[in-house]
Amino acid sequence: MKREVGMRNSECGRKSPVRGLGGALTTLTLVSWPGKESEDLSTSLPWFPAVGLFLGMILCGIGYAWTRLLPGQWLAGAALLIVGVEVWLTRGLHLDGLADWADSIGGFQEREKRLAIMKDVSLGAFGVLALILALMAKWVAFERILGTGSFIWLLPILALSRGMMVDLITTLPYARAEEGMAKPFVKGASPKHRLASHLICLVICLPFGPLGLAFFVFAGFVTWLFKVRCLKRFGGITGDLLGTANEMVEICLLLICALPGKSILNYTGWAWVLNEFLPG
Repeated sequence: MKREVGMRNSECGRKSPVRGLGGALTTLTLVSWPGKESEDLSTSLPWFPAVGLFLGMILCGIGYAWTRLLPGQWLAGAALLIVGVEVWLTRGLHLDGLADWADSIGGFQEREKRLAIMKDVSLGAFGVLALILALMAKWVAFERILGTGSFIWLLPILALSRGMMVDLITTLPYARAEEGMAKPFVKGASPKHRLASHLICLVICLPFGPLGLAFFVFAGFVTWLFKVRCLKRFGGITGDLLGTANEMVEICLLLICALPGKSILNYTGWAWVLNEFLPG
C-alpha cells in the first residue's frame, strides 16, 4: 500500500505544473530553474506563453530604463541592446531554427533532403540571409517602438510568439523518424495543453483591449499558414520549424506594432472603447 502511494506521489511529482514551468524556462531560455523539472516535457507546454511574458518584461524593462535615463538619445543603440539581450537570453535557439529552415527551402523539393539539410550544422547562404533580415527587422522595429514609447506591447508579442509554438506542437506530428529536440514535446502533447496555452495568451492579451485580441487572432492566422506549409513540405513539425514559427510571429507582430507609431497607445486597453461608444 505504501509503495503504491509512493509511486503515485512520484508520478504526480514528475507531472507537477510547477516543474513544467521549470522545463519551459530552461528550454526556451538560458535561465536555470532552482528546483526539479518534470520528466514529462509536455507538461511545460502551457507555460510557454508565461516564459514569453517573462522575456517581454525584461526587454520592456530595458526599454523603460533607457528612455528614462537617456530620453530620446541613441535609440538605435538601445534597440541593438534589446536585440542582443533577447538573442543572449534565448541562446539564439529560434534564430538557429529560422536559418536552418531557410537553407532547407533553397530549391530542394524532396522532403527527406530538406529534413537532412535542417539537421546539418553548417550554415548556408539562405540561412545567412534569413538571419540578417530577421535581425534587421527586429532592430528597426525595436527602435521605432522605443521612440514611440509603446514598448509595453512587447509583453503580449513575446507571449504570443511562444504560445503559437504550442499550437504547432499539439496539432502536427513529428516530421522525423529519428529522435530530435522537439520529439519529447510532441510525443506527450495533447489538446488540453493547447487550450491552456491559448487561455494564458488570451489572459495576457486581454488588458491590451481589442487590439490585443486582434494580435492574438493575427498570430493564430500566421501560425495556421505556416502549419499548412509544414504539413505540405515536411510532413509535420521539427524543432527548427518551431523556432522559425516563433521568429515569424514575433517579427510580424513587432512590425505591426511599430507601424502606427505613437498612435497605437491611443488604442491600448479598453478606455478608448468606453470613451468612443458610451455617452459622455
